[in-house]
Amino acid sequence: MDTPDLDAQRLDSYSRHPEPETSRLRRQAAAGRIFVPSAVTVLAICAGLTALRSTLHGHIDMALALVVVAAILDAVDGRVARMMNATTRMGAEIDSLADVINFGVVPGGIVYLALLGDVGNPNLTWIFVLIYVCAIVLRLARFNTLLDDDDAPAYTKEFFVGVPAPAAAILVLLPVGLHEQFGTGWWTSDAAVGGWMVVVAALAVSRIPTASTKATKVQPSSLAILLIGVAVTGALLLTYPYVLMVVLIAAYLAHIPFAWRNQRWVAARPEQWDARPADRRAERRADRIEGGGRRRMRPSISRSHARLGLRRPGDTTPHDPTDP
Repeated sequence: MDTPDLDAQRLDSYSRHPEPETSRLRRQAAAGRIFVPSAVTVLAICAGLTALRSTLHGHIDMALALVVVAAILDAVDGRVARMMNATTRMGAEIDSLADVINFGVVPGGIVYLALLGDVGNPNLTWIFVLIYVCAIVLRLARFNTLLDDDDAPAYTKEFFVGVPAPAAAILVLLPVGLHEQFGTGWWTSDAAVGGWMVVVAALAVSRIPTASTKATKVQPSSLAILLIGVAVTGALLLTYPYVLMVVLIAAYLAHIPFAWRNQRWVAARPEQWDARPADRRAERRADRIEGGGRRRMRPSISRSHARLGLRRPGDTTPHDPTDP
């Protein structure tokens, strides 16, 4: 039977020499947390590269679907890393390289192989692909530098600077989707496709603010409408996927002026920089109600009222009856 003195000696020994098994399990748990988000990023790379292979074999539908899968995995890996408290510098670098491949090289290659490789001058059309891919690289490099800016106001997290890489990848694939839905037309000419690629590249490297979904919160009152939208989106995805693609791209482009206006409104009011989005929306509504705004127009007086000398209620300005 163990004596109390012997038990005390064992406890003292354990306190001076921590159990190696516990340390090993902790290291394994930490390695597991780091592995999961990086594995998701690697899967996204595999999906993107397989999209190129599908394009080479003429399976355009599969190629575009894999690009969408890569975009979804790109959105998931960062959230998984934050949820598991496994954000590392290595993971961030892998994610940036994956974005260059999945949203720069792969979409540019798909457009070239599907539309530009066999029409016009292949050397000239290849220049458009290079412009787009280089623009995505520059856009991602700027994005990484902005992440290190700890002094940026809180509201800047609600906006992207320029069109983000995943959105640019979907935008640049628009001619491919039009070709699959409507066949050959002006939208598949090398001039139209090349010009569109240059436009998307310019949007990616521009400083035009676009909305970020990271700060978006769904209100309980909007849940029913959101579910209906999900149902409609699912129905279009299964029946007319390329029509859905065109609709989503049009909606995304239409939101840019509103995002630009919202960003300018917040930037001009430093007292609103750290406020919540809901509070800022309430403040904007209050401004419109109080000021009446430029939308409220002063009613005009007809010529007959002017001849009779009639005035608006509260108008004390003397009226000259000789005025027309």
